[in-house]
Amino acid sequence: MSEKEKIPELADPGAAKLTSSHEAWRVFGIMSEFVEATQRLSAIRPAVSFFGSSRIRSDSPYYALAEAIARQLSDAGFSVISGGGPGIMEAANKGAFHGKSPSVGLNIQLPHEQTANAYQDISQSFRHFFARKYMFVRFANAYVVMPGGFGTLDELLEALTLIQTGKSRKIPIILVHEPFWRGMVDWFRNTLVDEKVISPEDIDLIQVIDTPEDVVEAIFKHYETRGFAPLPFEREMLLNL
Repeated sequence: MSEKEKIPELADPGAAKLTSSHEAWRVFGIMSEFVEATQRLSAIRPAVSFFGSSRIRSDSPYYALAEAIARQLSDAGFSVISGGGPGIMEAANKGAFHGKSPSVGLNIQLPHEQTANAYQDISQSFRHFFARKYMFVRFANAYVVMPGGFGTLDELLEALTLIQTGKSRKIPIILVHEPFWRGMVDWFRNTLVDEKVISPEDIDLIQVIDTPEDVVEAIFKHYETRGFAPLPFEREMLLNL
C-alpha cells in the first residue's frame, strides 16, 4: 500500500478550511481572556487563591470556617480569589466581601453547578479552564484549600506540580481541616515517597492547618523576610508558566 493510499482523502476540503478558520478565531478568543483578566486583576495583590467544593451547603461547618478564614485574610490586607461559584467559593467571597480587601471571583461557564455568587467586588468570567487556572496561580501569594472534590484536587495538584518542577514560585499551600486531608497526606508520605516517585522534601510544600488565625500567621511567616511582591526571577517564572 502506498503512502497516499494510507492517508484518507478529505471528504470535504471546504469544510476542513472552515474548521481551520474557526480554530484560528478560537485562539484569538483565548488570548482575549488572558489579556482582559490580567488587566483587571493586576491591582489586587497581595492575594490568596481559595479552593473548595461547590457542593458545600451554607449550614456546613466547612462553609463557616472558609468564611472566617477569608474574612481574616481580607482584614489582614489580602484580596481573596475564588472560583466565583457556590459552596466554599461563595463562603470565601462572602468573608472577603465583608472585609477590608477585594473579593474576586473567577467564574467559569459550565453546563451545571456554576452560578456566580453575590459576594464579588471583581467578577471575571472564563470559557476556558486553563486560562482561569493560570490566573489563580499568576496572582496568588498563597493557596488555601478547603475540603473539596475533583476540581479542588485538580487545582491543588497543579500548584504542587508547578512548584515542584520549578515552573512557579514557591508559595504557601495550606490544606484546611486535618481530618479531611489526613488520608491523602499519609498516602503521599507512605506510598509516593516510599515508592520514590516524589522526594521526601516535596511533602514540605504542603501545610495542614485548622484555624483561621494560624492560616494568616503561616502566610505572613512565609513572607516575613522578603515581602509579597514577586522577586525578579519569580516574575520571569510567572511569565513562562
